[in-house]
Amino acid sequence: MTTTEIAPVPAAAPARAAHLYQLDLYRVITFALVIFMHVLGATTFPQGVGSDALEMPLHLTREAFFALTTFVLVFSYRSRPPRPMAFWRRRVPLVAVPYVVWSVLYWGYSLVTAEQPVGSVAAALRALGIEIADGTAWYHLYFLLVTLQVYLLFPVLMKLVRTLERRPWLVLGISGAVQIAVTCFLSYPPEGVEYSTVSRFFTTLLPYQFYSVLGAVAAVHFEAVQAWVRRHRWFVAGGLMVTLAVAETGYFVSVHNGLWPELASDAFRPYLVPWCVAAIACLLLAGTRWAEAGRPGGRVVSWAVDRSFAIFLTHPLALALLSPLIAFVGDGVGAPWTTVVVYPATVALTLVLVEVLRRLPWSKALTGRPRLELKRAAPALRLTA
Repeated sequence: MTTTEIAPVPAAAPARAAHLYQLDLYRVITFALVIFMHVLGATTFPQGVGSDALEMPLHLTREAFFALTTFVLVFSYRSRPPRPMAFWRRRVPLVAVPYVVWSVLYWGYSLVTAEQPVGSVAAALRALGIEIADGTAWYHLYFLLVTLQVYLLFPVLMKLVRTLERRPWLVLGISGAVQIAVTCFLSYPPEGVEYSTVSRFFTTLLPYQFYSVLGAVAAVHFEAVQAWVRRHRWFVAGGLMVTLAVAETGYFVSVHNGLWPELASDAFRPYLVPWCVAAIACLLLAGTRWAEAGRPGGRVVSWAVDRSFAIFLTHPLALALLSPLIAFVGDGVGAPWTTVVVYPATVALTLVLVEVLRRLPWSKALTGRPRLELKRAAPALRLTA
C-alpha cells in the first residue's frame, strides 16, 4: 500500500533515498496469498472444515500489510518527523481517491449483477454513502479505510518514536495486551452483545493496532531486528511451525466444541495472534535472504511491486468475472481442482485488467500510480536509391 523507497537516517546532510529490496519480496508473497485466500473462499463451501482450516492461517495477510504500512512510514520519517498537514496532503489522496472510486465501481457492479430488483435511486445512493463510510462496498475495501486511519494517526505515532526507542518491549507489551483483549471480545462477545455491534470494529484500526505498533517498533530498531532474524533464522522458522500448530489446534478444538468452521477460522481468533507475529518475522527473513542472494527474479518482483496496489484493488473484480468458470469447473471436477484452476486464471485476468488501467488517463485515481505511457512503434526506415 505504501512505497518501499526508504530514506536512511541522515548524518549531516540528507542522504540519497535507498531501497529496501527485502520488502519487495515481502509484499509480493503477501499479495499472492491474499489472492489465494479469496480464491479459496470463492471455490469451496463456507462451512468446509478442511478448507476453512487452510484458509484460517491466510488471514495473516492483513496483519502483515498493516505492519508493513506503518513500518515504511515510520522508517521513512524516523529522523525527520513530517508536518501533519503536509503529510496528509501528500499521502491521504493516494489512498482516499482510489478508495472512493472503487467503492463506486463495486457498488455499480453489484447493482448490475443483482438478482433482486434494485429499488429506488435514492435508496441505492444512500446505500453507497453507507458503504463508503464503513468500508463495505466490497469485501476487501475495508483495508483502505483502515489504512486511512493509520495515515490520520501517523503524526501522533511519530511523537512516540522516542518512547519506541527507549522502551520498545513495554510498548509492545501494552499493545499486545490490548490486542488479546480486543480479539477475545470480537471472538467471544459478552452475552447480549449483538453481532452487528461487534462487526463495526472490523473496519477500524483497533483490531489491527498491535501489528501497526509492531511495524513501528521494527522500523525504529530496524537494523537490530533484521540482524536478529538473520542470526536466528532456524528459530524463526521453527516458531512459524509451532504457532501454526497452535492456531490449527485452536481451530479444530473450536469446531469440535460446536463453533461453525467459518467462525472458528475468522481473522479475530486469539490463537491466530502468535502465528501472525511469527509469519511476519518469516516474511522479513525470506525477503532478507532473497536480497542477500542477489534478488533472483528481481525484475519480475519489481514489476509486481509497482502494480501491487492496483492488483489488490482489482483482483476481486477478476474473481467475480470468473464466476462462470468457477461454476463450470466446480460442477465438473469439484474441489480441490476448482481452486487449482481458478487461482492462476484470477491472477492472469487481474494482471490484464491492471495493465489496461495503468494505461488509462485516469490511472492515478484508479490505481494510485501514474499512467504508464503507451509504447510507440519505432518509425520504419525508408530506403532511398
